[in-house]
Amino acid sequence: MTTEEIVTMALDCGFSQAGAVNMEALEFLPEVREMCAADRCRMYGRCWTCPPACGTLEETAARAGQYRRGILVQSTGELEDDFDVETMQELERLQKERFSRLVERLRAIWPDCLPMASGACSICKTCTYPDAPCRFPDKAIPSMEAYGLFVSRVCEQSGMKYYYGPRTMTYTSCVLID
Repeated sequence: MTTEEIVTMALDCGFSQAGAVNMEALEFLPEVREMCAADRCRMYGRCWTCPPACGTLEETAARAGQYRRGILVQSTGELEDDFDVETMQELERLQKERFSRLVERLRAIWPDCLPMASGACSICKTCTYPDAPCRFPDKAIPSMEAYGLFVSRVCEQSGMKYYYGPRTMTYTSCVLID
């Protein structure tokens, strides 16, 4: 399957934008992990798919380094104002739903593909980390940031916008294949 066919599949899943990942843009940065450690999202050390449980930068880079290509997918929405939390949450829900559907399709072709979502895993209401193994290791998906990727830079270096103008919100995910 060509990258163009995969992009078409992604767009058919409802994403606003989709395009090839520039694999050279995948830099695994300690600065991104430091942002994770600041715990703004309140998931650091509380989730199997977030640091430190998802592995060291060296481990995540080695995992991602096994792949030759991938795609970026985005859901973009317009906000009524800068504080339109309802639209932001709905867009996030749509991104996760679309991404789940896409990953299911891609795993049917590439069972060992590496999906990286936007935001922390939300399959379980409460993660079992660190007391018990992940309940759904085959469904749990780390975020691009958990892997140490600076998402806006990956987008820009892959020829995809990250910012679509005032009063817009965009969620970005990627899947590495081959």
